[in-house]
Amino acid sequence: MAALGLLAQEPGSGYDLLRHFEKSMANVWPATQSQLYSELNKLADTGLIEVSDIGPRGRKEYRITDAGRAELRRWVTNPQDDPPFRSAALLRVFLLGEVPPQKAREHVVAMARHAEAEVQRLEQLRDSIDWADDEGAFYGLAALEYGLRMNAMQADWAQWLVKSVDARTDAGRRKSAPKKVSEPS
Repeated sequence: MAALGLLAQEPGSGYDLLRHFEKSMANVWPATQSQLYSELNKLADTGLIEVSDIGPRGRKEYRITDAGRAELRRWVTNPQDDPPFRSAALLRVFLLGEVPPQKAREHVVAMARHAEAEVQRLEQLRDSIDWADDEGAFYGLAALEYGLRMNAMQADWAQWLVKSVDARTDAGRRKSAPKKVSEPS
């Protein structure tokens, strides 16, 4: 659907789409070159896209077909088709009790740093793009804004979790420390 959506915005070759993916769509749906070319072949085989031009050295330019545009519109408006939400990161958090507290803390600190770095990267990306006044750019910026806010929330949450881990560790130390016995007077 990502490749189909890009071709709905403008025709292009696999190379053009890959460059577009790397600059924008990879922030929400990463793809490798082999995945993209494989998907282009599948989309062409099913009649959702077609080759519109063959250039030097066999470079193929693709465009979306009417059937492809109809399928894209159907998919965009039917989120019930999406697979169930899964997050490997949250599964790891759920299972952090299986590692020593210091390792758990290190993992959460790394999560916070990663989210903070993503916020910086997305801000730089946002500021480097000349956002045209068209529908594609408007919704592309909206998706980027979602990424900024989601990563900011993840950083905030991870910082909270680090403090919570520290508080548990401190409470555990106080609980296990030997109590002073007062001498009778």
